[in-house]
Amino acid sequence: MREVAARAGVSIATVSFVVNGSRSVSAGVHRRVTDAMGELGYTNNVVARALASKRTRIIALLFPALEQRLGGIALHMFMSAATRASELGYHLVLWPTGQTDDDVRELVSGRLFDGVLVMEVQLHDSRVEALLELDLPFVSMGRTSQNDRVPYVDMDFEEAVEQALDHLQSLGHRSIGLVVEDFAGTPIVGYGPTARTEDAFRASTARRGLRSAVVTSGQSAAGGRQAAHDLVEALPDVTGVLMLKDDATGGLQSGLAATGREVPRDVSVVLLASSRAAGAATEPTMTTLDAPGAEMARLAVEALVARLDAGAGAGAGVGVGAAAGAAAGSGAGAAAELTQVLLPCVLHVAGSSAPAPAPRAS
Repeated sequence: MREVAARAGVSIATVSFVVNGSRSVSAGVHRRVTDAMGELGYTNNVVARALASKRTRIIALLFPALEQRLGGIALHMFMSAATRASELGYHLVLWPTGQTDDDVRELVSGRLFDGVLVMEVQLHDSRVEALLELDLPFVSMGRTSQNDRVPYVDMDFEEAVEQALDHLQSLGHRSIGLVVEDFAGTPIVGYGPTARTEDAFRASTARRGLRSAVVTSGQSAAGGRQAAHDLVEALPDVTGVLMLKDDATGGLQSGLAATGREVPRDVSVVLLASSRAAGAATEPTMTTLDAPGAEMARLAVEALVARLDAGAGAGAGVGVGAAAGAAAGSGAGAAAELTQVLLPCVLHVAGSSAPAPAPRAS
């Protein structure tokens, strides 16, 4: 340790903190120590360190074992979480699981990790309930229906709907549809983003006096084409569409074209919780509400590491910045504060937005 400390320009105690994970150090100091270890040919034996400190410095990211869930936003979240965990001296392991509490209990019983991040959260999520019962430190990247004891970082889907409707209504659209994912045939029930988006859409369109309809789409272009057919059937005068299913966008566009409706001449389309890259995959480029996926994952990791370093169980947390402090109402950094952060999506107007057309001839 003396050689590593001299090479890194830190104390022997600081090297010990990094090696054993017994105390947090800044990302810069952590990097200097690990770089010095690498230059001197030393490796950090994870098993030996875990035996000595009773901590593995491993975070498990629970993700449904469903191949179709691996979209672009999810991949960005994985990378952001892994990068931030590494900066803070932790390893991130992607752990595909089922959707039951038994899967979580089996995972936890091995004690292979110090804490858990949960993705693809449902309104009634047995994984979250099991983690609360087991008192294992975790942070949920999404909200359940009851969040009194749940530390979370989530996108503000309700506000995203309001932004999208404000945008379309400002262009004169009064007949607007929503396309959400069809979960038939999967174990996912009450998927949080879909349920919150649909509830917000129904409430907001009713409050605004807009004509509206909600349809579902499968995961392929064929699903998007069917959604377009269903939407036109349910709302013949539709001129605006909000879509929470990126991979069916091309199909929706071709399905609308099959009914004589072009984007954006006849129908404007806004992608919710999406990205500019996804919006640029079609012609015209789609208007998007860009998801803060990378920031969401980064904050979730920071919140979990703060809980781990504070020795907190599942029922306590440490806030992340001003947003967390405002959400908890007691200021960030308090030991008993529960991390609950909502991040906004950002509107990016592109080629799929246009003024509402004149009413179609009947």
